[in-house]
Amino acid sequence: MQIDLLIKPSWVITINEQDQVLIDHAVAIDQGKILDILPFAEAEQHYRAKKTVVLPQQALLPGLVNAHTHAAMSLLKGLADDLPLMEWLQEHIWPAERQWANQQFVYDGSKLAIAEMIRSGTTCFNDMYFFAEETIKAVQESGIRASLGMILIDFPTAYAENIEGYLQKGLALRESVKNTPLISVCFAPHAPYTVSDQALERIHQLASRLNLPIHMHVHETTQEVMQAVELHQERPLARLARLDLLDRHFLAVHVTQLAASEIANLAYKKVHVIHCPESNLKLASGFCPVAKLLAAGVNVALGTDGNASNNDLDMLGEMRTAALLAKAVAQDASVVSAHQVLRMATINGAKALGLEQHIGSIEIGKSADLITINLGGLESQPMYDPISHLVYCTTRDQVTHVWVAGQALLEERKLCTLNEAELINSAQHWQSLIGETAG
Repeated sequence: MQIDLLIKPSWVITINEQDQVLIDHAVAIDQGKILDILPFAEAEQHYRAKKTVVLPQQALLPGLVNAHTHAAMSLLKGLADDLPLMEWLQEHIWPAERQWANQQFVYDGSKLAIAEMIRSGTTCFNDMYFFAEETIKAVQESGIRASLGMILIDFPTAYAENIEGYLQKGLALRESVKNTPLISVCFAPHAPYTVSDQALERIHQLASRLNLPIHMHVHETTQEVMQAVELHQERPLARLARLDLLDRHFLAVHVTQLAASEIANLAYKKVHVIHCPESNLKLASGFCPVAKLLAAGVNVALGTDGNASNNDLDMLGEMRTAALLAKAVAQDASVVSAHQVLRMATINGAKALGLEQHIGSIEIGKSADLITINLGGLESQPMYDPISHLVYCTTRDQVTHVWVAGQALLEERKLCTLNEAELINSAQHWQSLIGETAG
């Protein structure tokens, strides 16, 4: 039988229900989907591939899912480092966005971010930013998979004047991509302290009717929670529960401040938590109690947050940080194992976005969103457990190939759909503009 592609790595890290690691197995791909997974000898007997990729000493795994980012903010990387969240946001980032965040900024910043994510092994990202119409262009040019947020915030920006304007643009965005297989959408109200009850009630009604996720920063800092109690006499999660937003469609980002009763309620309501450990550490926001959330049965996924607060979009690095931080926070070296954190970066992210039937694991019938990582170098020797190595001693420089729906986006570390030199020139152009006004 003739097929489009046959990949022959040393290990296939399936992330299926059994967490199988298959040695000397090939993955057969046709029309963008995984057709078969079988031993090398059987693959040679059954399939004639238009292209065969032989990758000794490499691991094939599902593409990583970056469940929370602000792609266009790549152009603000390093602009205001080493500051607490609200000072960073109110005195530096929001003023820079008011001056610079237009369509061209979002298009150029999104392309730069997408290139970095591809070279880091990310095949799907969940974004929250203005002018998502421009992000769509960057996504389509690159071939990556994306969930794009229909942003909503109470104050006017260059993108929209009021709540009605944000919602109209968001719904038009959804209509424009409804027949685009690699792009989905979700509602993206910024945070409880920037979105009113009235706006959240509108979003809840629309999300329920359209069966769409809601993606929101929640309980990011102690200050946020204390301010909410002072102003409204209730914690943000209590307010969201009162408004009936907490359910299996809700993605709560950060949640560094959680009481035991809140953890139990998140599990009961089947809310997804998006953990962004490196951003939380850099902004000193607090520690998400990942071990307790997982023990309670909460689906926890991983995100990098934006490049302005991380300052990279490296999901492999995020996995290592998440695993190590969770052990320190819990004071228990056995929690959040390498196997668990790899699931957080793959199938758990797919579940949070409602895409688990299509991506997140290597299984027959799923989309061929795949990456390979070279484990043959000196730094990877010796190796007793490839999954442990992927989490604890692998860097993004070891990502060699990336496919989304069977299309090659990276081959031997070279971008296939984006021009690296053009991206660097564009970033340096924005650096000169923004850097001059920022002093």
